[in-house]
Amino acid sequence: MSGLQANSLSVLADPTRQRIVEMLAASGALSSGEIASRFALSPPAVSQHLKTLKGARLVSVRADKQKRIYQLNPEGMDEVSDWIARIRAFWNPRLDALEEAIKRDKT
Repeated sequence: MSGLQANSLSVLADPTRQRIVEMLAASGALSSGEIASRFALSPPAVSQHLKTLKGARLVSVRADKQKRIYQLNPEGMDEVSDWIARIRAFWNPRLDALEEAIKRDKT
């Protein structure tokens, strides 16, 4: 796993950042104020979470007048998804074989 993917996964370990990613996935692009309004955290705390997500390349930001608009970064999300797919490809056959072995032992 590349360092970026490891960083992305550790960044997503935080429940607040998970909720932000889920929110952006469901709603599309949102301003930092719109995101902050959905949390019981201070705007600076939400801003720090957004900065962390941006640093991990999971979200991108653009300026729109005085607002900062955040959206999911497809490339960063694809890297996480690709890593998960590789882990599934590794484990699924092994878990299937284990299940078959357990079924054989029961008979």
